[in-house]
Amino acid sequence: MLKTKLRVSYEAPVFHSVDGLSVDLVSFTERRRREAIAAATCLTEALVDHLNVGVAQAYINQRKLDHEVKTLQVQASQFSKQTAQWISMVEGFNQALKEIGDVENWARSIEMDMRTIATALEYVHKGQLQSASS
Repeated sequence: MLKTKLRVSYEAPVFHSVDGLSVDLVSFTERRRREAIAAATCLTEALVDHLNVGVAQAYINQRKLDHEVKTLQVQASQFSKQTAQWISMVEGFNQALKEIGDVENWARSIEMDMRTIATALEYVHKGQLQSASS
């Protein structure tokens, strides 16, 4: 704990007489000086303690913030990885849909070709039947 010293000037001993009684001002001054030093020490300690409470609270808050930042970084990293996986899955699904569309178009093309061939074969077959019957 930080301690400060209070400087008080020291006065030379002076004696006064009041109604025949001698009062020692030096001891009175010394006692007052000690009381002032004690009061200043208490005040200084109270001020330092008050400041330390604020600093301690700021330190605690900073540690909490650091912890939250680390947690957020980890979660952001996990979210980024998960998002990349989702994007990959969606791209794969999209590619599969394109392939299905390609297969569907191919199947339609084959079906039309088969119908054309079937029609031609029917035409040829009818023509052969008509030439055989005549």
